[in-house]
Amino acid sequence: MEKIVIGIDISAKTLDICIKKSNDYSFEVIDNDSKAIKIFFKKIQKTYSEIVFSMENTGRYNWNLYQALESFNFKVFVLNPLHLKKSLGLIRGKNDKIDARRICDFTDKNEQDLILWKPCSETIKKIKVLFSERNSKIKLKSSLLKQRVLYSQLEEMNIDSKLIKMNKKEVKLLEDHIAFLEAEIEKLIESVEDLSCKKKNIQSIPGVGKVVSWIIIAKTEGFTKIDNPRKMACYAGVVPFGYQSGTSLKYKPKVSYYADKSLKSILHMAAMRAVRLENDLKEYYERKIKEGKNKMAILNAVRNKIIHRIFALAKNGKSYEKNYINSLNMS
Repeated sequence: MEKIVIGIDISAKTLDICIKKSNDYSFEVIDNDSKAIKIFFKKIQKTYSEIVFSMENTGRYNWNLYQALESFNFKVFVLNPLHLKKSLGLIRGKNDKIDARRICDFTDKNEQDLILWKPCSETIKKIKVLFSERNSKIKLKSSLLKQRVLYSQLEEMNIDSKLIKMNKKEVKLLEDHIAFLEAEIEKLIESVEDLSCKKKNIQSIPGVGKVVSWIIIAKTEGFTKIDNPRKMACYAGVVPFGYQSGTSLKYKPKVSYYADKSLKSILHMAAMRAVRLENDLKEYYERKIKEGKNKMAILNAVRNKIIHRIFALAKNGKSYEKNYINSLNMS
């Protein structure tokens, strides 16, 4: 009985698997469905004493693996694809077999620095799936609305009205789907007292609405996966980083491109709303404008403050209090 490291390259229909034992490699390909995955897990469990699994985060294509892994006591790592890509340096060639081996080698080399994957609760799992579907429907709706603008160019062909009518039906259907998904997300959060309380407190912050509360709960897995506002701010891309080399290169600190773009966009809309309402964030924004600060830099600071307030309220179980927040350092 010995240790093995397994790297899995995930696609919609198949899983390419690289098994590393000492310095020897072997490869397998199985179907990406729960039954085939469990059969493979049971087979290797009988042979090896210590098993380390590693895979990239590919969204919904990971779901069958996650579901199967909950029944086994393996050490599991879920890698950020960008982290893996940037670590490889100059590479030549790419296919699923090579990718599986690269995942395997990366994990074997960096295991001590990686964060173990833990299964989330059934409620959080469902919220993530529904929120992902909601985002997909919103993108489709946006695409259809853009198409409608182009139909005006077909007026001379006398088919624009028919196309617009069809477009409106599709948009209406998507709006119904989005409303249904949002109602289901709300129902799931309300079904868990702790999540319901956190959502209510989060939404008491000026500028923070239901969508912000949903995405924060999903991304942090109910404030268990990410429990530190600084980590969340870094993850959301609102923390400025410096850039300096020797004495000749030195730039102003700026936010990193390596961030969760969807979360950053939603937080930006929350910041825009917050500075339009009568609250201390608006006062902060206007004060910094008078000082000659850059507007986008100030909005980024507002996003950061919103994140810190969200985590503070989630931790102490209280709603937003302007006077309490004002007692903090607002510089």
